[in-house]
Amino acid sequence: MKWTRIRIKTTTEAEDILISDLYDIGLEGAQIEDKIPLTPLEKEQMFVDILPESEPDDGVAYLSFFIEEDSELNRDIDGTLDRIHEIIKDADAYIDVGDGTVTVDETEDLDWINNWKKYFHQFYIDDLLVIPSWEDVKSEDSGRKILHIDPGTAFGTGMHETTKLCIRAMKKYLKAGDKVLDVGTGSGILSILSVMYGAGYALGTDLDPCTVEAVRENKESNGISDESFELIIGNIIDDAKVQEEVRLRLGDEGADIVMANILAPVLIALSPIIPSYMKKGAVLITSGIIDGKEEDVADAFRAAGLEVVDISTEGEWKSVVAVKG
Repeated sequence: MKWTRIRIKTTTEAEDILISDLYDIGLEGAQIEDKIPLTPLEKEQMFVDILPESEPDDGVAYLSFFIEEDSELNRDIDGTLDRIHEIIKDADAYIDVGDGTVTVDETEDLDWINNWKKYFHQFYIDDLLVIPSWEDVKSEDSGRKILHIDPGTAFGTGMHETTKLCIRAMKKYLKAGDKVLDVGTGSGILSILSVMYGAGYALGTDLDPCTVEAVRENKESNGISDESFELIIGNIIDDAKVQEEVRLRLGDEGADIVMANILAPVLIALSPIIPSYMKKGAVLITSGIIDGKEEDVADAFRAAGLEVVDISTEGEWKSVVAVKG
């Protein structure tokens, strides 16, 4: 099978954000080339006697994505490239994306998706085990909460720091039977986990129609019923039909928990809208906030009448949690 490689020249500062945004349009399994020095732990984990010499970090990164020849992304390659350029342009408004050039070429035959599997293994987020379909649950993990998900899903796997921040906050604030609103649900990981941890109902919204299949697969893999987790496609910020549908499904009182793992500018745009979907005492859990932007998000929440109760950190990312009084 032939594969098309899409290669983007950017900066090390922007690589995480671009990868996250490009996952949302179906580009998966990013190959990253940069000159960021290895950490002591990474050096310890390399099974070689002599470490390779590395050049000084110049801040440049190359991101490569591989798409199948007969995939929808490849059949409409011009449309795919337009969406990529739009994402790069949008990101450049708040972070230096550098050169931002995009090149396209055809690779030799390779089993890219299956080769990618050897780099993704089961991992833990506190008491939660995240495991792909090709690995077995160890006997000592049989009592854990287990999330089944494969990296082939276009919206990520839960390994990213922003997802971990949301999961930890959700476990802290979620109560049995709670109604959950998950804005920008993507793969549905947060909604699925909320149900696994006791939520009575989860409602996800997302702009991308690709979310439908990703959510369906992940619900099926984890035994989540259609009644306990529903999905609406559309923009909750400015689409009146979506807003009406969300209110209908949540009921008059609204949600007990709202989660949004989205970048800071979108969270700020959401801030005047979200409180109307929250019960009195409801909790808003947000992440996707790059270090340095958390106070902008917190100020927007305060301006919307919410009380900011926690700001947490994981790597270069922040989570802001607020409560409706």
